[in-house]
Amino acid sequence: MAEGKENKPLHVLAEEAIKKMIRLPEYQNGKLLPNEIELARNLNISRNTLRQAINKMVFEGLLCRRKGYGTWVAKKTITGGVKNWLSFSQEMQRLGITIKNYELHVSLEYPDEKVRRFFGLDEEGKAGTLCLKLERVRGHAEYPFVVFISYFNPRFPISSDDNFTMPLYELLETKYNIVVHTSVEEISARLAGKRISTKLRISENDPLLIRRRYVYDIKGVPVEYNVGYYRADSFTYTITAER
Repeated sequence: MAEGKENKPLHVLAEEAIKKMIRLPEYQNGKLLPNEIELARNLNISRNTLRQAINKMVFEGLLCRRKGYGTWVAKKTITGGVKNWLSFSQEMQRLGITIKNYELHVSLEYPDEKVRRFFGLDEEGKAGTLCLKLERVRGHAEYPFVVFISYFNPRFPISSDDNFTMPLYELLETKYNIVVHTSVEEISARLAGKRISTKLRISENDPLLIRRRYVYDIKGVPVEYNVGYYRADSFTYTITAER
C-alpha cells in the first residue's frame, strides 16, 4: 500500500482499508479479522503500521482485541450524555431504537435514607412515608440492557394505577402538570451481581454502568430519584465540555 495522491500516512490508509473491510456482513456478525501477518501482507504494509491503525480503531471503540484470541468488530452501543438531557424513551427514539419492556413493577415502599434525604422526608419527620417505586427492565428486541428503579416524591399524587408503559415524563406532564427541568447525574461502575445479572441475562461478574439521576421540576422541587443499571457492553456515556 503506497501513500495516495493526498499523501496520507500509511497508517491512515490502512485504517481506511480496514474500515471498508469491516463493513462486510461477515465481520458485522462476529467473524475475526485476519491475523496480523495475513492482514499486513494483504494491505502491503508493515505489522507496525498495521498495529498503529488497529490501536487507533480500538481506542475509538470500532474494534475489540484480545491477546491470544484475535480482533473483531465492536458491538454498536447506545450513547447517552449530559448535554440537553432527555428521558430514556426520547434518547432511544432519537437513536432510532424501538424499546421493549421486559418487566414492569409498581409498588409502594419505604425508601432508604438517600432517597428520603433527596425528597426532604427526614427533615419533616416523615421517615416512615411510603414512596411510589417503579422498576422496569428495558431493552431492544434482542435482549434487555437496562434495569431502572425510580422513586417518586410522595408530595405528588402519582398513582400506582397510572399507565407506566407510556413515556414517563410525558405521563407526568400530561396527567399531573409536572414538568421536569433539571437532572443531576452521578456515574459509577460495579459488577452486576446476582439480581441484576439475572434480569439482564449476563454473568454476575460482568460490568455495569450505573447512572443515578436526581430529577427536579421547573420550580426546583425534587420529582424522581432514579437509578439505571446498564449492561456495559451496550451503553456508552459521553460528556461534552465547552468553553
